[in-house]
Amino acid sequence: MKNITVKPNREFSPIDQPSPLMLLYNGAEKRYYQPVKATFENNNTIILLKYSNGSVAKVAMHVYKKYFKFTLLSLSQRAGIDDIQWGSFYTNITNLFGDVIGVARDTSAAINYAIGALALNDITVGGNSTTEGDAAAFQYVIHSPDAHRFALPDSLHEGQLFPIGGNGISDVAFYAHAEPYYRILYGNTATIDNKGRVAVTYHARDRSRKRDILFSLIPFLKNDEPNHQEVEGLPGVDFIGSSIALWGSPDSTALLNVMQSIVLSEGLPHPTINGKWIKDPARYIPDVTTSGNLFDSTISYVSQMGFKAIEANDLPYFKVDRGNEGYIDGKEFETKPFHFSSGNKSHKEFTDISNPLGILMGRHTITIALAPGTKDVSPIPSDSLCYQQKRILAKSINTTDTNIIVDDPRFLNEVASWEAHCVNLNIIKIGKELIHYDGVSGTYPYTLKNVTRGYWHTKKTAHEAGDTLYKLQATLDYGYDGLIPNIYLQDKIAEYYADVSRINGIRFIDLDGQEFLFNNGQGYYSVKRFFRKLFDRAAIDKIPYLRISGATLSEGSWHYQSVWNVGGGKNMYDLATDQWGSATSEGKDLRDVAFSNYFPASFGGNFGIDASSTPAQYEHIEAISVGIGATYIMPLNQKSVESCPHKYEIFHTIKTWENARAANAFPRWVKAQLANPENSWKLENGTDKNTWKLFNVTGGNASKPIILKRMPGY
Repeated sequence: MKNITVKPNREFSPIDQPSPLMLLYNGAEKRYYQPVKATFENNNTIILLKYSNGSVAKVAMHVYKKYFKFTLLSLSQRAGIDDIQWGSFYTNITNLFGDVIGVARDTSAAINYAIGALALNDITVGGNSTTEGDAAAFQYVIHSPDAHRFALPDSLHEGQLFPIGGNGISDVAFYAHAEPYYRILYGNTATIDNKGRVAVTYHARDRSRKRDILFSLIPFLKNDEPNHQEVEGLPGVDFIGSSIALWGSPDSTALLNVMQSIVLSEGLPHPTINGKWIKDPARYIPDVTTSGNLFDSTISYVSQMGFKAIEANDLPYFKVDRGNEGYIDGKEFETKPFHFSSGNKSHKEFTDISNPLGILMGRHTITIALAPGTKDVSPIPSDSLCYQQKRILAKSINTTDTNIIVDDPRFLNEVASWEAHCVNLNIIKIGKELIHYDGVSGTYPYTLKNVTRGYWHTKKTAHEAGDTLYKLQATLDYGYDGLIPNIYLQDKIAEYYADVSRINGIRFIDLDGQEFLFNNGQGYYSVKRFFRKLFDRAAIDKIPYLRISGATLSEGSWHYQSVWNVGGGKNMYDLATDQWGSATSEGKDLRDVAFSNYFPASFGGNFGIDASSTPAQYEHIEAISVGIGATYIMPLNQKSVESCPHKYEIFHTIKTWENARAANAFPRWVKAQLANPENSWKLENGTDKNTWKLFNVTGGNASKPIILKRMPGY
């Protein structure tokens, strides 16, 4: 793998580490098969790969100006083959690794090169064939992005793995290492070896078969130990047709010049806002999150700052309830949760004002959690709920029996879900009844313990010996209480979100508990399928743009997700010290993941306007935001804002920066200076709407202005 834009060509393929185009994987034997021979057909557009087990793979190869495209057309002698793996493609790059999207990046001025791959369809997902549950473990890896600046202590080595911090419940405590060489992992599409070299891997699974997994997203942490789960087969979802793009490019132009070209050419998701791709740094727009439940001036304030989206965080978690058919305020929009002095408003009445102004209103949701009292779980539970285990009722029971005997006790002592293991969500389903239990006896007859019949207001019903008992997959407690749908019901929930958007005008969806999309055992494929269903339905409903944020970032959500505004306060960014996470390392950790994966970093919920706020603070905030390529979600409380004597000056300051950002007016060399928190800046409008004057302020004195100009096309 060579960079042919420089002389001499720089070689990026390490001599000691070959990169097979495609491996075959036998899950039962936990064995990979390497290709042993390749032949070319049809003018070198078809590659026949022969394997040590006798299999032959037929792979189409297309060579385009900016990438190679490989597609698996067929595989003979495929008995026992559960999965195919593209790569790993090994490089000698040791700088940044995009673990979510799959890229090796050298951002130095001397090398400035990136090598990566992209999945070209939903059946192809990030990571290797051995990834349990098709979602990589959430943990730390030791990696120095610059061995000279951040030398590893003798006690650590490249590639060493460590669990995240905390007790497995508090998500803030997960982030426990401020050292720059502790890199948190949100995927395994790119990994590093014991020399710090980056490799890129994708794979595709035969999902038509039922399989058993032992999964946790956080397998090394108490309270998040793995659970055994039977994963339902998905007929028709196979690895034939799996396809990737393999590319190399100067890192400085990779995202917008190469990756965007692949996305457009291959018909991958390409959401846009104001005519530009959401991955374009000129569209890294901050949002606001409300409190105080007074909305008289909220839309006006947001407009004056140049922001584009409001999360109504005064309202409780939005919970999926297909029973309302998307009419979350009633068929006549009679419920009016938004408080205005002139009279309260429904979601639709609010968005009828905000949407024409280009300001999106959104809700804080718990993704696909099916909460008690909602259509699909109570009082009549759906037959399309996801289960962990399936057992047989050994003895008939009447409507009051609590002596429930099962044929097989295996894994029934595991508390439901792999996340927090909340006992109140330990639920089985027989017919249309939910039953709570707490463990199973260890000796025959295998009897469930501490049984509560008719759980979640379901109807107590008699059941016959031989009936099927389902141990259900759950979410977690702490306001997220719910059951997980199977993937077909999840499809319907995705469409429900689009209907909610169409009916109520909601265009901003913050998916808290986004990891629940992994709970059905299909990992990143599940995420891709959910978002595709949502966006396809939104397209039918002629919704031009859905702004998606969420609790996590994965290979499945990268194409669809606009921002990753999580956390807040000093856990994310400490304005007093200009430190990414002074209370915990959350800000540093999430910044590193986002930046490495060509995704906007975030300061989280920060920088609310109050009585002590000054314009100079927001000159600094916006300069850092533009320079680094970060968003934030500003806490907005109307009464707090009204207490600020400088609010209109602050609004003007923020909007000036946001207008210039949207115009892509900041060249790379200017952004590098803005990113340095030791510098102070002031930005003013120029002589027209296409120019700005940027001043470096030292000791209260402004330098000669740097003239910034709108880039063509912006």
